[in-house]
Amino acid sequence: MGEVFFRRLSRWQADGDREELADLYVAAYEEPPGEEYRNRERFLARLAEDVQRPGFDMVAADDQDGDDDEPAGMAYGYPLHRDGSWWRGFVGVVPDKAEELTASGKVFVVGDLMVLPEHRRRGIGSRLQERLLAAGDAELAVVLLDPDNAGARAAFRAWGWEGLGELRPGTGDAVLQVLARALPD
Repeated sequence: MGEVFFRRLSRWQADGDREELADLYVAAYEEPPGEEYRNRERFLARLAEDVQRPGFDMVAADDQDGDDDEPAGMAYGYPLHRDGSWWRGFVGVVPDKAEELTASGKVFVVGDLMVLPEHRRRGIGSRLQERLLAAGDAELAVVLLDPDNAGARAAFRAWGWEGLGELRPGTGDAVLQVLARALPD
């Protein structure tokens, strides 16, 4: 493994690289046989929707080993829409501060963050989320996590994220954990 380089991708670059990003997704999440295709398709559909959001941003990590650059991970996100629609399905009452910051356009959602298994425990995930969150003027960052993904939950908590509650994105969808992190000015 060589030195890791980080680069920011525009929405057009991300859309153009969507097949490679979907391959990265499948490799990073190590799905059970038979699930890879369905989850790859879900990722592609979600990415196609998310790249259209105003303020979409993506950071990719590439491992440069000799003459070859190999993907190591990526993170992307976007500012929440001020109308608060993202919070629909929140279990309980949305905290006042989160509502206020959403209405003022100061909340950024991390749509996905992934690191290939062979590149984990090298600080790549931490640097991806730091670079992603450093670019905007958000005061609060949020992420939805599968409650069964203990590794992701432990990583985000180690990076200073705290539980904010639970959210059911749609009817019949699984309940996801909402983690949040206040961002420096």
